[in-house]
Amino acid sequence: MEIVASVSLDLDDLWCYMKIHGDAGWESFPSFLPVVVPRVLKFFEERDQKISFMVVGQDAALPHNQPILKSILDAGHEIGNHSFHHDSWMHLLTNEQIIADLVKAEEAIVQAVGKRPIGFRAPGFSISFEVATVLAKRGYIYDGSIFPTFLGPMARLYYMMTTRLTEEEKSKRKHLFGSFTDGFRSNMAYPWMKEGFSLMVIPVTTFPIFKMPIHLSYILYLSLISPALGIFYFETAIRLCRKLRVRPSILLHPLDFIGQDDGIEELKFFPAMKLSHTTKLEIISKTMAILKRYYRVVTMEEHARTLLESSTWPVYGIR
Repeated sequence: MEIVASVSLDLDDLWCYMKIHGDAGWESFPSFLPVVVPRVLKFFEERDQKISFMVVGQDAALPHNQPILKSILDAGHEIGNHSFHHDSWMHLLTNEQIIADLVKAEEAIVQAVGKRPIGFRAPGFSISFEVATVLAKRGYIYDGSIFPTFLGPMARLYYMMTTRLTEEEKSKRKHLFGSFTDGFRSNMAYPWMKEGFSLMVIPVTTFPIFKMPIHLSYILYLSLISPALGIFYFETAIRLCRKLRVRPSILLHPLDFIGQDDGIEELKFFPAMKLSHTTKLEIISKTMAILKRYYRVVTMEEHARTLLESSTWPVYGIR
């Protein structure tokens, strides 16, 4: 099997972060996409690298965002589905509500970029058996919503301490970022099959054995202590992945490309926002160079297809 790794970016917009934090005014959908998207596209164009962008359907439905999102596809990157409403409790929805959200997001994304997504990541990693079933039946080839770490409860505690949510809103998010037992999940991709349908589950990779996060927001957080520490930690994790035959899926967020010099007041409470965006780009550049040293880096779609084409697993319904 070919040794590949994938990189994806959850394109959560400014209003998504405000909604998560409980800030007033998110309903007007304030956006930083005109800043973030060109910056990310330039970064990866300079490295001749393609990644997957997980797009929120509500952003795709806004006409002024559609040229920005189309520029992602035009640059050769993949666009996946990140739900329509960006609610971090998809695992609590009924089957009908799940279908309605996914279909609405699909239609908005098709209208914006002219191509239907075949990959999905749930906001807040809020995946469930029901969500996976709907994805498989709708012809998706992969899901990237599993986050195998022991630190989910700690991340949720920090999140709850920094929000302005009501008790009712906090209750909806009580399983946000998963449970301690998620740390026992595998880092390895695997096929999920039901009723003659299937999709490839590609977890967001964590540090093998220890199951600590290695996505770039965490590396940037460690870089507040020492940039050298963050880079050393990431390379150690990637080298261990290679040794254990894990094919990593590395997660990025828009805040990895935004710094304190961008002056976005609503984001000041997030870790690593004390760094400038140029400092963040330097650190991300080093991590991407490390990843390419050990793996051929591809989109999540290609990652999934490589696994499917190289496996002996029974696969149904894959297009």
